[in-house]
Amino acid sequence: MKKLYFLLPLVFLACKSSTSTTAEKESKSTSKPLEVTYKVNETEISDFLKYLSSDELEGRETGTKGIEKAAVFLEDYLKKNNVKPYFKTYRDTLTNFKTPAFNIVGVIEGTDPELKKEFVVLSAHYDHIGLEKKQQPDMINNGANDDASGVTSVAAMAKYFSQTKSNKRSVLIVFFAGEEKGLLGSKSLAPKLKARGFDLYAQLNIEMIGVPMKRDYLAYITGFDLSNMAQKINEYTGKNTIGFLPKEAEYKLFYRSDNYSFFQAFGKPCQSISTFDFENFDFYHHVSDEFKVMDIPHITSFTQELLPAVTKITDSPTQEITMTK
Repeated sequence: MKKLYFLLPLVFLACKSSTSTTAEKESKSTSKPLEVTYKVNETEISDFLKYLSSDELEGRETGTKGIEKAAVFLEDYLKKNNVKPYFKTYRDTLTNFKTPAFNIVGVIEGTDPELKKEFVVLSAHYDHIGLEKKQQPDMINNGANDDASGVTSVAAMAKYFSQTKSNKRSVLIVFFAGEEKGLLGSKSLAPKLKARGFDLYAQLNIEMIGVPMKRDYLAYITGFDLSNMAQKINEYTGKNTIGFLPKEAEYKLFYRSDNYSFFQAFGKPCQSISTFDFENFDFYHHVSDEFKVMDIPHITSFTQELLPAVTKITDSPTQEITMTK
């Protein structure tokens, strides 16, 4: 997640004072939740996250040898799971970074002749802040929670769609570089897609989901009041999956991750989902953000719980998720 240190703690988004603490309280289900029999593999979640946040990758700072190893790892994963490159290769070169740097972009074509022209973007950033500048015993900012955890979840969703072919709309899988440098990967890619006539329905960006919250909902969404995405996700899962976190509005998190670049370009529902609530994780941008402090069962169950929602988003006959402001 892009640095938060400079944010004013008392600035709020335009959230109504009557905003419920959970989306479920605001929107009654209008259809039966989708049942998904596919099971996310906990061992695969663990193995993927362990490597992506390992010392070998040296904190995955954009433009370094470490993130290059991460890029190769992600390319190999997409290829192994029959996710095709969206461009000529999986690599999308950033237009706004001084040295070669790449988003990793794959596509899973939709199964419906018409709906496949529309896209759902599932994304997370695979870069982090790299090595500490001062000499100390542990020099590596591994970025397990930020945001190897989100990448791991999106990768698992990519495998799900590639195996089940349950998406009538096309799904764009994006692993962004340069997020920690100022959302550079998404700022580069979003206008490029816009210029190609990319027909975006919605973007779900997964950001810092490595540890659970102690709340009555699984995760929160940024820009809660800007669309009905939270309510629709809860309708699709039949659970209290997404709630409203006041600190998300306080710290303006909608503007602090890669969803915002796409919102700026397309004006469509583009939001981030997270379980980092400023109370459950002490190692933000810290060398102790390591694999060993990640909750693998939680990441697995988080991904599992979102599968009905991402499936319904990709196969609903009409665009049910809409902007409200």
